[in-house]
Amino acid sequence: MISKKAQEVTPFIVMDVMARAEELQKSGEHVIHLEVGEPDFETPAVIREAAIEAIRSGKTHYTHAMGLLELREAICDHYRDEYGVAITPDQVLVTSGTSPAFLFMMLSILEPGDEVITSNPRYACYPNFIHSVGGKIVEVRTFPEEGFQYRPDEIRKALTPRTRGIIVNSPCNPTGIVMTSKNLEDIAGFGDQYVISDEIYHGLTYGGRARSILEFTDRAFVVNGFSKLFAMTGWRLGYLIFPREFSGVMQRIHQNFMISANSFVQWACIAAYRQAVPEVRTMIDTYDERRRYMITRLREIGFRIHVEPTGAFYVFADGRHMFQDSYKTAFSIVEKAKVGVTPGIDFGSGGEGFLRFSYANSLENIREGLDRVERYFKG
Repeated sequence: MISKKAQEVTPFIVMDVMARAEELQKSGEHVIHLEVGEPDFETPAVIREAAIEAIRSGKTHYTHAMGLLELREAICDHYRDEYGVAITPDQVLVTSGTSPAFLFMMLSILEPGDEVITSNPRYACYPNFIHSVGGKIVEVRTFPEEGFQYRPDEIRKALTPRTRGIIVNSPCNPTGIVMTSKNLEDIAGFGDQYVISDEIYHGLTYGGRARSILEFTDRAFVVNGFSKLFAMTGWRLGYLIFPREFSGVMQRIHQNFMISANSFVQWACIAAYRQAVPEVRTMIDTYDERRRYMITRLREIGFRIHVEPTGAFYVFADGRHMFQDSYKTAFSIVEKAKVGVTPGIDFGSGGEGFLRFSYANSLENIREGLDRVERYFKG
């Protein structure tokens, strides 16, 4: 019999949309993907070459459970150079993507019944990470007219003796919003709970930079990785930065559940930090061109963009005056217009009436996809 906990894991709806889109493609339909948050660029050549060289030279065995020391040192160097913060390799766990990092972090701080505060809307998978270890999610609404920024007073009202963490995500999935320095500073100063900062979209900003939570507090966990910035989604490598007192427990957890992350991918990621920056800058310039086009075009179609997104590669478009059910609308669009989009309800009740559009696709495909969406709504 399937366990109750397993049955309570909620669907990741965007993946269901993508699965349906792929079924349509197999039947001969031309489907344009604006639903999935996956860079359309190839992984930079220097990274691929570093992985090949690592395989050829026999770097295919287990690494230290925390990850290659050389990679952890490179991560520390990156946070020092980019944010001016000092972390040491014993505060870094390298793992197979950011999802295990989230799961292991929740396992390390939560007792059954402990609470974690998230925004609403928020990344779709946060609740499952929390619930899987017996925690409870406490949602605080954010509002499009305010750029989906947290209201510190609302967080303060939600705090209880069982609060163990507050999740921040900047640049944000699904909204593309970059949190203000003041907002991060306020959240960092609340009290004894940890701030859990999802920084996977750091580096993907347009007209400014994202601030790390480590600039404001060392009582924090940072989740980051290589998938988005370096176009390495299929390589599955992420990392977790944590307060030093968690070093021993993180090593034990990873030893038991993962042993170690993929060895030759770790060597490739050292090259990512040291050699791939020029190619990344070209990607960012291309994303920005697509971002500006998509914002303009969605407004022409009739969507409301309350505050223009300045990070990640998403536009969270308000269609509440056009439809009521984002789930039905998203699946109707993929069936009738052959365009994949993500329903806002995937990100919590605060996302209902919105659709998330990804500009991690070519400008040619974005143009054609949005033309199809316009024809869909004009009937």
